[in-house]
Amino acid sequence: MNSVEVCFSPQLFDLFGRKDSIVVVVDVFRATSAMVTAFQHGAKSFIPVSTIEEARELGNQGFLAGGERNGEVVEGFEFGNSPFSYMSAKIKDREIALTTTNGTRAINIASEGANTVLIGSFLNLQALANHLTLQKKNVIIFCAGWKNRFNMEDSLFAGALTNLLLNTGKFHSDCDSANASSLVYRTGRKNLMSFLKSCSHRKRLGHLNLEKDVEYCLQRDITNVIPVLKDGKLVLLR
Repeated sequence: MNSVEVCFSPQLFDLFGRKDSIVVVVDVFRATSAMVTAFQHGAKSFIPVSTIEEARELGNQGFLAGGERNGEVVEGFEFGNSPFSYMSAKIKDREIALTTTNGTRAINIASEGANTVLIGSFLNLQALANHLTLQKKNVIIFCAGWKNRFNMEDSLFAGALTNLLLNTGKFHSDCDSANASSLVYRTGRKNLMSFLKSCSHRKRLGHLNLEKDVEYCLQRDITNVIPVLKDGKLVLLR
């Protein structure tokens, strides 16, 4: 039987043995939700980069380029990490370079030594659980958090995915963070918007008039697309 574990912060990731594990990176508000949305609308690939300079340079080379810091679009970039930015016909069949405060950094950290890196969100939750159940590998759910700190929305997603995997009977968990996130999700699952009303990043996005993004990102199972990291690029899992 395979295990499921949850890493609450990039600062903790080195404590997890990921060599033979599938790592699911999640940044609910909003990077991984935006990526899933982009692939749903025909994007060819994403190059996750850690710095604004890297994204800008790739933009100069002909890629579409996005940059977000502290919830806002970086000056000079057309895209940030709002899912609504990636519903346009202009992204179809395009490669996109993206840097965000937390999500792209977590993806790049996960890429070091992981067997496979997948991208998760509430939007593709059930599809992700179905795929993972068939792989017969250990799973680490890696929360991007907020600047290396624990955050509630990523942990809620981790709990939702943990529950789905444990309910298959093909996974077990001796990981306290997985069990804690599972409990948190069961507590708040009936109304995630209400449950998250006091969480820091929902407040942060609310101050930026981005409640519409929050509502979108908390929708469950609206797509079956799963992005996977291949040779430094996120592409659609076939």
